[in-house]
Amino acid sequence: MKKLLVLGGGYGGLALIQTLLEHQLPADTEIVLIDKMPYQGIKTEYYSLAAGTVSDHDIRIAFPDDPRVKKRYGEISSVELDRRLVHMAEGEEIPYDLLAIALGCTDNYHGIPGASEYTCSIQSLSSTRETYRRLNDVKPYGTVNIVGGGLSGVELAAELRESRPDLNITILDRGERVLSSFPARLSKYVEEWFSEHQVNTRGKISVSHIEPGVVYNGTEAIYSDVTVWTGGIQPVKVVQDLNLPKDRGGRVILGQYYQVSDYPEVYVIGDCASLPFAPSAQAAGAQGEQIAHIMRALWKNETPKLHNIKLKGTLGSLGKTEGFGLLGSRSVMGRVPRILKSGVLWMSKRHFG
Repeated sequence: MKKLLVLGGGYGGLALIQTLLEHQLPADTEIVLIDKMPYQGIKTEYYSLAAGTVSDHDIRIAFPDDPRVKKRYGEISSVELDRRLVHMAEGEEIPYDLLAIALGCTDNYHGIPGASEYTCSIQSLSSTRETYRRLNDVKPYGTVNIVGGGLSGVELAAELRESRPDLNITILDRGERVLSSFPARLSKYVEEWFSEHQVNTRGKISVSHIEPGVVYNGTEAIYSDVTVWTGGIQPVKVVQDLNLPKDRGGRVILGQYYQVSDYPEVYVIGDCASLPFAPSAQAAGAQGEQIAHIMRALWKNETPKLHNIKLKGTLGSLGKTEGFGLLGSRSVMGRVPRILKSGVLWMSKRHFG
């Protein structure tokens, strides 16, 4: 019996598994999913959990209940590519014939002293729970700083404003404006929403170091009761530790079929893979589906038929009633993108659940 290990039950890993299950799985192949928890956390909604506007249960999806999929729960400590072994934190070694690494990302602190020790995170479900606790415990009229004005930072700030109208909230970003990778028109709309809802934004902030209760912009001290880090991501440590060719972001460089060049039995999906577009849940899911079709073709000794992955766009929320997004090259703002995002979430729960 050949064993396909899928490391990580996020968007990419589940898309791979679901697509394989929708077709005839070879009788001599079994799928084993390994994840820390017995459910998928919907990472695109972690900002809501941190802000306290949804419950933990609202952003969880059960893994597929299918006899063709075995599930193992626990922490992965390392992958030994030469021996085709996955090492678990408790000491167990799990062999594989095929491996799909879909472990996602973690915070990138860019070597800034104190950033990992003195800021909160929304990169894992457990860290987001802790961030919720700390934000919820801030006394009335307290101060929250969010480092990073990208999509995660903007959504968290807006959601937190709705949850805690008493707090003083500031986004600190190194760019001139929030959402600097988006069109200026869209950024202006978000800035105006923040101004209307008393969320401060500060650009051209160069964080030099962080101490308890203080973010330093060079010599300027910016005080806060809680600081949340949304200032960048990188692959998880298990992938960082792999001695493989990587891009500047630390993501594994892959061949035509998303395989590791020296280890064609190993596929890398999502935030850990060097892809021609920014990491996202949508990209990971699309890549996972494509890898499933590649595997099926190779199992039949056929040449895989590739197609370019086309992303549908990006949607973001400003609380529960307004939003923004890019659909192709078109900027959309207001209620419609918020409704669309809620629909995407509903469809994700329905598909994977």
